[in-house]
Amino acid sequence: MKAFRIAAAGTVAASAVVVLSTPAFAHVSVQPEGEAAKGGYATIDFKVPNERDNASTNKLEVSFPTDHPLASVSAQPVDGWTIKITKSKLAKPLEVHGEKISEAVSKVTWTAAGKGIEPGFFQKFPLSVGQLPEDADELVFKAIQTYDNKEVVRWIEPQEEGQEEPENPAPVLELTAASDEDGHHGSAAADSDSASDDSAKDSTTAAAATDGGDSSDTTARVLGVVGIVVGLAGVAYGVLAGRRRTNA
Repeated sequence: MKAFRIAAAGTVAASAVVVLSTPAFAHVSVQPEGEAAKGGYATIDFKVPNERDNASTNKLEVSFPTDHPLASVSAQPVDGWTIKITKSKLAKPLEVHGEKISEAVSKVTWTAAGKGIEPGFFQKFPLSVGQLPEDADELVFKAIQTYDNKEVVRWIEPQEEGQEEPENPAPVLELTAASDEDGHHGSAAADSDSASDDSAKDSTTAAAATDGGDSSDTTARVLGVVGIVVGLAGVAYGVLAGRRRTNA
């Protein structure tokens, strides 16, 4: 009976954790597909859940950071949604691949052409973005979610360090360290050169060993022949000496 009560209490506690944890995940968020490396390009997904039981989400507006503008933004088509990309003039032009960029994407808007995101569902909205900044660890976006009952939820509140998560946090894209591909290529080339040098050394050593072996074989043969000659000479000398003693 006691074991049953403990198990029941554990079940209730687990259920409570699930219920309490659910709201923390039920907000607009952004995640990369793979990595979002500094200085590179990435595909990112804005994930939009429907938090209402009696309304559907029919519009999403995402404003891009102005402190780190992105020159390249392209959207992947989403079934049942129209997409509008808005660009704005930059106060300070960007230089991308040696070219001056005077405007950047400031907002992307998705509008439902049909039912939108119904209760109990979520939708992902993919974007390809770049060039990501090299001097930042994250990008903060601002999202506005609109329901078909005219309700608007603004996901624009920044996360303050050391503080609890705000009620309507802004989507944050975490950036990872840039990968040093050139360094890897250089290392691979160095390894290749080293391997080639080692191979050449091995070939030279093998050739030297072969030459040494041939030389040793020749020397052994010569010494063998000399030994035979010396032996025959010794035998002949012995025979002659014996004959001389007999005649005497």
